[in-house]
Amino acid sequence: MKKILILGASGFIGNALYKELCSYFDTYGTYSSNAGPYSGNRKFFAFDQEAEDISVLLENLRPTIIISALRGNFDAQVHTHFSIINYIMQNDCKLIYISSANVFDAFTNYPSYEYDKTLSQSVYGRFKIKIENALLRLPNNKYNIVRLPMVFGSNSPRVLEIKNKIEFGEAIEVFPNVVVNATEITRVTQQIHYIINRKKQGVFHLGSNDLTHQHDLILDIAETLGYKNPLLKQVYDSNYDRFLAVLPKDNLLPKNLQISVQDVVRSSVIV
Repeated sequence: MKKILILGASGFIGNALYKELCSYFDTYGTYSSNAGPYSGNRKFFAFDQEAEDISVLLENLRPTIIISALRGNFDAQVHTHFSIINYIMQNDCKLIYISSANVFDAFTNYPSYEYDKTLSQSVYGRFKIKIENALLRLPNNKYNIVRLPMVFGSNSPRVLEIKNKIEFGEAIEVFPNVVVNATEITRVTQQIHYIINRKKQGVFHLGSNDLTHQHDLILDIAETLGYKNPLLKQVYDSNYDRFLAVLPKDNLLPKNLQISVQDVVRSSVIV
């Protein structure tokens, strides 16, 4: 049986992955030192990436698949991932790295596909690119890069933020001329499960197959949640439409695992 270690398993994406995979694989996770509910769980290990080296945990646990859903200090994450790369090169192990659409945020005129050149103007995007570039130098069987757009779902931080802002009478910041795609957490976990089962290699864009304006997406979700005419703060950062979308093309998943923007909207109210 595959032994899977999920880094950041106490976070939103990492915890959803743990719940999806734990019934099928020998699955473990890490949690940050302030995530108290996990301290008594023998499948979870405390890990402080700013103070500890991940190598010790890897040598003791000997995972065959590492999934990185880490968040936090960028420099600490880079150090951790370079330690992981050293480990997987010396062992029968691969890394599934959860990246972001922001690796393309310097390109504004078109959506991005799996093997397009990355270029970012943001600190976050450049940090993600640094780790991606290190992985792309490895043999194909040693990694997957999984790029995500905005992730929604009934209990997702993004949906909870929409609810909270509306209920407290605060404006939701929207971008009417930003064209995006999106996804929802249950489909993401199913897609990564498929990638593991089928031993897929390379780069995957796990976003919807269609596009929408970010303003329209947020408004549709709010209305689906039952909020009519929510207070919106419209932010125009360009005179023209600009794209921040990661579309799948080269590494398409089966149709039953693909997703549309309307699927994402509907997921916001499915408990």
